[in-house]
Amino acid sequence: MTAPRVAVGPFPSNFATDAVRDGGGEVVELQENPDSLVWLDPADMAGLTAWLEQAPLARWVQLPFAGVERVAAAGLLDEKRIWTCAKGAYAEPVAEHALALALAGLRHLPTRVKARSWGVAAGTSLYDQKVTILGGGGIATSLLEQLAPFRVEATVVRRHPDPIPGAARVVATEHLHEALSGSLVVVLALALTPETSGIIGTDEFAVMDESAWLVNVARGGHVDTDALVAALETKSIAGAALDVTDPEPLHDGHPLWGRDDCIITPHTADTIEMVIPLLANRIRTNVARLAAGEPLVGLVDTVAGY
Repeated sequence: MTAPRVAVGPFPSNFATDAVRDGGGEVVELQENPDSLVWLDPADMAGLTAWLEQAPLARWVQLPFAGVERVAAAGLLDEKRIWTCAKGAYAEPVAEHALALALAGLRHLPTRVKARSWGVAAGTSLYDQKVTILGGGGIATSLLEQLAPFRVEATVVRRHPDPIPGAARVVATEHLHEALSGSLVVVLALALTPETSGIIGTDEFAVMDESAWLVNVARGGHVDTDALVAALETKSIAGAALDVTDPEPLHDGHPLWGRDDCIITPHTADTIEMVIPLLANRIRTNVARLAAGEPLVGLVDTVAGY
């Protein structure tokens, strides 16, 4: 078994270097011709480009995020290397946040948190309702597990309609409108690609029920924001609960702020405190698997872009 020689960038980080060593790897500097890279900055694509140019022998690159759209847009994904990301690593806390957002909307918590008088009794139970989830990855799998006690009838919409435990049905993307109709909660938990950008817009809001809540824990670009504002204004849906927005961050004064039918959290479905131990585990696991010649976890499909 050969120990992978791994450079960690663009800045030193004890949790990452410790994970490399715990996985049986050797931490080296960039100028020492590493055969693997662990990249920790989700925004610095220029820096990643420079590191790749300086590490021509790097056969494996570990990315810190689940969505790799920035790397794809920068033209860095190639078949010369093995690319892995954090997809699935953060699934449980993100699914937990999606469930919390859905329940908060259904139970009118935004209104009650601000209330200074008794108000009108209102609320909808999630039990035995229909839920639609866009995306069939780790977040969807974790969310289905968390939804199981509610006895929901879950439909998953994904690129390849392979069965998923806990889903009553799995359908291909061309059946999206059929899946949206009749669902009380619609959760976005899919990768952002050119094909899924703007997947929820005017036409999709038109087929959703007036009682439906849209929950987005994926990427803001999945939703046409102007169409969402219009859907809320016309009450064609009951509400939206968003951990991600387009644009992001959502600027002060935007029409979505201050609405009782719109909950916005600042991309905190997985905070840095949650991410670090989960990413460390992904790094440690993949270093050990690379050393053993085993398939890595979180493989990126360089053609599909996720």
